[in-house]
Amino acid sequence: MTKPGKQDPLHGITLETLLTRLVEKYGWAELASRIDINCFAKDPSINSSLKFLRKTPWARQKVEALYLLSSWTKTQD
Repeated sequence: MTKPGKQDPLHGITLETLLTRLVEKYGWAELASRIDINCFAKDPSINSSLKFLRKTPWARQKVEALYLLSSWTKTQD
């Protein structure tokens, strides 16, 4: 039985997918300017960024918030 109310808008989207989409949309330089995280600015990669984001809740929250604020087409969700 499911509970009525809000559903998690990120449900079913992995952190890797979320980050990959943001990099494709904005690029590393723009991500670094929007979210001040060294792993976006200095020698960025998906793997190093995922490692950092999984260990750092405040940074992950900022990345998730940017993802939710970004506009996506239905085919990407």
